[in-house]
Amino acid sequence: MPEATKERVRSVVRVMAALAMIGVGVDHFVAPDFFVRIVPRVLPAPLVLVWVSGFFEALGGLGLLIPRVRRAAGIGLVALYIAVFPANINMCIHPELGGSIPLWALWLRLPFQLVFIALALWVSRK
Repeated sequence: MPEATKERVRSVVRVMAALAMIGVGVDHFVAPDFFVRIVPRVLPAPLVLVWVSGFFEALGGLGLLIPRVRRAAGIGLVALYIAVFPANINMCIHPELGGSIPLWALWLRLPFQLVFIALALWVSRK
């Protein structure tokens, strides 16, 4: 693939990822109940954790759109994906927390965290 085409694809995927992160981040504030429900019980202040993760998710998405901070945003999103991984595991262990999400989809989501990590690093390259 020619370099110009590769960069065009990266730019389009970057914008899509940024919009997705911003949208989900905002959703943490607009409809926090689902997110609060999946926070493992051993963690304190679930609503605060949801707000913090939503803030950083939206901030990371915005950061992907700003060349000067793009790399830091990508690394920050990787840290976020790792930080929220216990909630994904919690949903697999307690599938009733996922609402109508099928159990197979909850389990399939776990390895997709690696895809999201790779994607964040790829779209945040200089």
